[in-house]
Amino acid sequence: MTYQTQTFDFDDAKAAAFANRFVGTLNEAALAIMTSLGHRAGLFDALASNPGLGSEGLADRAGVTERYLREWLGVMVTAGVVEYDPRDGTYTLPPEHGAVLTRAASPENMAVTTQFIGVAASVENEMLDRFRNGGGLCYHHFDRFHEVMAEDSAQLVVANLTRAILPIMPGLIDRLEVGIDVADFGCGAGRAMMALARAYPNSRFHGYDLCEDAFASTLEEARADGLGNLRLEARDLSSGEPLGPFDLICAFDAVHDQADPKGFLRIVKPSLRPDGVFLMQDIGGSRDLEKNIANPFAPLLYMISSMHCTPISIGQGGPGLGAMWGVETAQEYLVETGFASVALHRLPHDPLNAYMVARP
Repeated sequence: MTYQTQTFDFDDAKAAAFANRFVGTLNEAALAIMTSLGHRAGLFDALASNPGLGSEGLADRAGVTERYLREWLGVMVTAGVVEYDPRDGTYTLPPEHGAVLTRAASPENMAVTTQFIGVAASVENEMLDRFRNGGGLCYHHFDRFHEVMAEDSAQLVVANLTRAILPIMPGLIDRLEVGIDVADFGCGAGRAMMALARAYPNSRFHGYDLCEDAFASTLEEARADGLGNLRLEARDLSSGEPLGPFDLICAFDAVHDQADPKGFLRIVKPSLRPDGVFLMQDIGGSRDLEKNIANPFAPLLYMISSMHCTPISIGQGGPGLGAMWGVETAQEYLVETGFASVALHRLPHDPLNAYMVARP
């Protein structure tokens, strides 16, 4: 038997260009990790508020140790994020950079999103095992996932609920002001429902999530503030038992992680009143890989899907849809679980997600 081998011409220039690209990849990865650290330590906020300080003065203002701060500043200066004046040893964060790195910049603080890199890296050893044995992960494997997800959601979802998201459903704001029943299935930290409970005191808001730990601090804050129209409850949404009835049910970035996504959606429809509406926000990618190549966020989204969304679903005995299950699949699932109409919305403030409005 004769075997034929396929030969390829080796392009030295292409190899060199790819190697140079990965020098950039390593540096950008280092920058992402240090950006996350700087965000958590409040270093960008300190830089923005105190331009032109040396490392000692900045350390004093930020409440950190100067030696570590100086090394961190070395990353930021050589990466082109912070400007350095060697004549007097001072550092300045350009306002154009601060516009996407400080808490004052929210809801456009990209430093928040860099925290997902560290969260994913924290389970690398576990995921190496899962790549080999096909198993999944549980939420407890992720030290800070709920915290980071809540902060990221606060920017993209919570901060834009009344301004951009709810208005895609005509007349809903008026109904909320009069008083309706609203639920968030898979509420996570419960911040969306708390924001709406404060904005619309005549309406009643309910949040359900499998993990009580996720919303414990929000519940404590709501009780301290005397917020009587908000209820957060631990509930297994795969039980198949309807809740409600509600006028509006929301699910923010929750469906694809479920053990039984269709089972989750089948609970929603009977939990709605006949004229109710279901608002589902999920990752706005496509299930077709080739359609995601032009998406500038695609590598990040596939990474989060690989390191969190897919193993979390598999760990619950689910199908492992992953974050990139696609808007096509999401719309099909809504139709298959009994919704009569499904409308897809893309919002200017949120390039990562899609918003689907489904009615019984």
